[in-house]
Amino acid sequence: MANLKELRSRITSVSSTMQITSAMKMVSAAKLSRAQDAITAMRPYSQKLTELLQSLSATLEGDSGSKFAEQREVKNVLVVAISSNRGLAGAFNTNIIKGVKQVVATKYSNKNVELLTLGKKANDVLVKGDMPTRNNNAIYDHLDFEHVAEIAEELMQSFVDGKYDEIVFVYNQFVNAATQIVTTEQFLPIQQFESEGNTTLDYIFEPEKEEIVKNLIPKSLKMQLFKAMSDSLASEHGARMTAMHKATDNATELRNSLKLSYNKARQAAITNEILEIVGGAEALNN
Repeated sequence: MANLKELRSRITSVSSTMQITSAMKMVSAAKLSRAQDAITAMRPYSQKLTELLQSLSATLEGDSGSKFAEQREVKNVLVVAISSNRGLAGAFNTNIIKGVKQVVATKYSNKNVELLTLGKKANDVLVKGDMPTRNNNAIYDHLDFEHVAEIAEELMQSFVDGKYDEIVFVYNQFVNAATQIVTTEQFLPIQQFESEGNTTLDYIFEPEKEEIVKNLIPKSLKMQLFKAMSDSLASEHGARMTAMHKATDNATELRNSLKLSYNKARQAAITNEILEIVGGAEALNN
């Protein structure tokens, strides 16, 4: 059994760690609240934008927006891995890395795959692999629609230029603080829009439908990336809050166990001292 000094040192160390994890949990909880409100408010807009685009494209003839919908033989693929710049978030980043490796091994096993990592943690691991990897970790310094739109425009231009035949996202979709779902989502080419049933909406268009779709598709694509980034950010804070909550509970349990061991050791030491005193007194009497 460790001596009293060692036990006191370990108790102090665990208590300090517990204070840190508890503080990180509260910080993540505050950030999660803002991120959750943002993604919750964004989803209805993103869904309505997609519905509007579906309704418009179902009634159009011609090739409006076809440069983003062009179906080509898939030879060159870009996989965009959205992770975080910081750790201590449980399996949040590990799941993204596993998701990327899985989609490459299954869907794109015979393709030329390039990786774009948005987040330092995924880049630290994936850059050591066989696939060409580039990163943009600075996006988290200014995570807003304007900066995300710049990345989306770069991806869109790369597809139009023929550099990539398909672009997909791999990110954590936010469900709640304890649940994040690794999602693989196709970015380009855009999915073929199909009207649902015989339902048609009577819109008055100004300007023409073709002009609206021409401007709506790029905006929808930019919103798609921004939503994925916002989902990932909310998932990160939720995962970190959950991880720090578990770490705090484990530290509390370990501290209590160490205190129990310390009290037992101290009691044993006191008992030994009493026995030594009694033994010395008996020796003197004899």
